Amino acid sequence: MTAPHLLPLAEAAALIAARRLSPVELLTDCLARIETLEPRLNTVIRLVAEEAMAAARAAEAEIASSGPRTPLHGIPVGLKDIIDLEGHPTTCHSKLQLDRVAAADAAVAARLREAGAVFPAKLATHEFAIGGPAFDLPFPPARNPWNTAHHPGGSSSGSGAAVAARMLPAALGTDTGGSVRHPASHCGLVGLKPTYGLVSRRGVFPLSFTLDHVGPMTRTVRDNAILLNAMAGHDPGDPGSADRAPEDYARALHRGVRGLRIGFVRHFHERDVPASPEVTAALDAAAALLAAEGAAIVDVTLPPLGEFAAVNRAIMLPEATAIHEPWLRDRPGDYAAVTRRRLLPGLFISGTDYVQAQRRRRQLTDAVQAAFAEVDLLLCASSMDPASLIDDEPEVERTYPRQARTPFNVTGHPAISVMCGLSPAAGLPLGMQIVGPSFSEALIFQAAAAYERAAPWREMMPQL
Repeated sequence: MTAPHLLPLAEAAALIAARRLSPVELLTDCLARIETLEPRLNTVIRLVAEEAMAAARAAEAEIASSGPRTPLHGIPVGLKDIIDLEGHPTTCHSKLQLDRVAAADAAVAARLREAGAVFPAKLATHEFAIGGPAFDLPFPPARNPWNTAHHPGGSSSGSGAAVAARMLPAALGTDTGGSVRHPASHCGLVGLKPTYGLVSRRGVFPLSFTLDHVGPMTRTVRDNAILLNAMAGHDPGDPGSADRAPEDYARALHRGVRGLRIGFVRHFHERDVPASPEVTAALDAAAALLAAEGAAIVDVTLPPLGEFAAVNRAIMLPEATAIHEPWLRDRPGDYAAVTRRRLLPGLFISGTDYVQAQRRRRQLTDAVQAAFAEVDLLLCASSMDPASLIDDEPEVERTYPRQARTPFNVTGHPAISVMCGLSPAAGLPLGMQIVGPSFSEALIFQAAAAYERAAPWREMMPQL
């Protein structure tokens, strides 16, 4: 049998259900993989091995007695360390939070635990999910498993690196300006930012109350849908939670894209923020492949990327400093320099600017929604460049905002990142996005799965 840590989530779940693999065997192999690779990748903030092993043994006994509760029963899932896990610190990768122990699971962790998942590790992030790769924090920054000299994307950096390195079959990240889809793009994964409100944020340390999302990061589209099936659901404890009936988000994975109209937002990467040649070539090839699979690809024009980025900043920064203002005034030196530099401008954005940004946000949302009157889905860039060197601070700062993920935090529409190529020069993954109307995750998964089947990237992995 394939080494358990190499199995995608759905394949591991099928073997567990068939009694050909036990949760204990799977977790043991994942923990051995973590022990081997962690000194090079810095993905783990806190290993929860004993507690996870007890949960895996309990899952093994339950499955032997009555079968798996869900496909997640006995599956290890990592948590970005801004997501509460009862009895363990939620450090946010920061000196300021080292001693804050969670009194209860975050709502999303509780839902996964109910589904049978086990939690072996709290994973690295950028400080408070807004910094960058920093070397002046209690924990080192996570590194890209495709090339450890490079950045894995942020802020869900540990989640992306751990799943790509086959340490874990799945992990959760958060996404305020693209922070699930960024590491998914740089690490060759599937990363979903669900529709705003579909997944509860209760028990997740906030960055921006009206822009934050929690999303799954996996190796395959099917795995992502399985995870979302357990994560989604109304939570009265989250004021932004949507009251939606449960769905099976994996129900249409086999249907393909024949007959779908997909709008290609070329101007994002051709004019607004011109992408590197390898990204442009990969996006053109992806559009051609989807057309060959039967989709109608048509050009679509949305407002310029710069407008979405400006609105995102004018909303996110004041909301973030509303949380951080006491620490910024009393303990500014306890932040990493990059985090402090990114947070401080929020103190100088006026209430008028914030209100005007919220008004413009409504108009931008309407413009994206109007596009869905003409097409079923949108196709666009994710990052405009391959991952930069992690210790090249000017290049990290230059490339970090060169992306097309932020628009869909502003509008709340669901967006998925999938691998669409390898940089010829560096051998690093490239990603694209598929975006849909609100609550169209099943349709997004349908198109992403069709692309995944037809493209050559799914079996590729870092050579560690």
